[in-house]
Amino acid sequence: MEKTYHETSRIKYISRLREQLDQLPSFLGEFFRGIGDRSEPRTQVAYSYDLVIFFEFLIEYRPSFKDKQIKELTVGDLELVRAEDIELFMEYLSYYERPEDDRPVTWSNQEYGKSRKLAAVRTLLSYFYKKQKISSNPAELVDFPKMHEKEIVRLEVDEVARLLDEVESGELLSMHQQKFHAQTRLRDVAIVTLMLGTGMRVSECVGIDIQHIDLEVNGVKVTRKGGDEAIIYFGREVRAALEEYLAERVSAEPLPGHTNALFLSMQNKRITDRAVQNLVKKYSKLVTTLKNISPHKLRSTYGTNLYRETGDIYLVADVLGHSDINTTRKHYAHMDEDRRRQAARVVKLRSED
Repeated sequence: MEKTYHETSRIKYISRLREQLDQLPSFLGEFFRGIGDRSEPRTQVAYSYDLVIFFEFLIEYRPSFKDKQIKELTVGDLELVRAEDIELFMEYLSYYERPEDDRPVTWSNQEYGKSRKLAAVRTLLSYFYKKQKISSNPAELVDFPKMHEKEIVRLEVDEVARLLDEVESGELLSMHQQKFHAQTRLRDVAIVTLMLGTGMRVSECVGIDIQHIDLEVNGVKVTRKGGDEAIIYFGREVRAALEEYLAERVSAEPLPGHTNALFLSMQNKRITDRAVQNLVKKYSKLVTTLKNISPHKLRSTYGTNLYRETGDIYLVADVLGHSDINTTRKHYAHMDEDRRRQAARVVKLRSED
């Protein structure tokens, strides 16, 4: 039986984690088994990379770890970690060098990268502290970096219309791009229309199998971040784009292992996250040069439009699959401000006659 996209992705990250464990201390195996039921393999792989950087820093810069080797570290060595070590690690992350392919590569982290690496260290120390294998968790004494709010980038109504027109026509594409456009037009229109009309994540989009689409109820089953399944409903325009693409899709000859995939690449394999990101970027640059539009920005565009139409933040959170309403509220708080300003203009204290 053919594996789903999410099963294949899960296996890929589990294999990658096992490769990572070959260069990590043996006690990390216990750690990742311990958090396995409450974190995705992809998150665990990210933690493993971040912990390698943390251990390399300790060995190179902290006297307590001098002359130690990563593979030889034990749980007992975690007792040597102090809050000061972690604070210095956070400072180190601003700019550092690591060898890659036998040459030094410069790296730098902003607030998000530092926060993710601190989360990895906190989770590690918290796990062994709760297991009573270390006497304290100094990472709890280190604050997360202050996250600066980024401007929410989205497409305006006229930009959405121009984007869809361009995906359909391909008129502004280069001659070289137009040759490929002739082969991928219906697929690209279906992908962009689906994402703009549902707000689904790019991973949810590429993971759709043909049998997940039900045109009788205008619904599609997706696997959310975290593994939960949900049915997302779509409107008439999305249905029309899917119907046209499906009529073409039935004549495709997917490679083994990709027969159920809804969206195929030109190599007749399931389309990848990166390929969708590239096609969104390709078309959107023809519409706006001031905005860097990604699949996530299409998601923000949908959320904005839904909130404008309904004013229901809980509905937006539910449809977008946000597990925390505060995530949704943070993204659309500025719209509440617009509504409050509108209220101020509506109420008149004196007649203007």
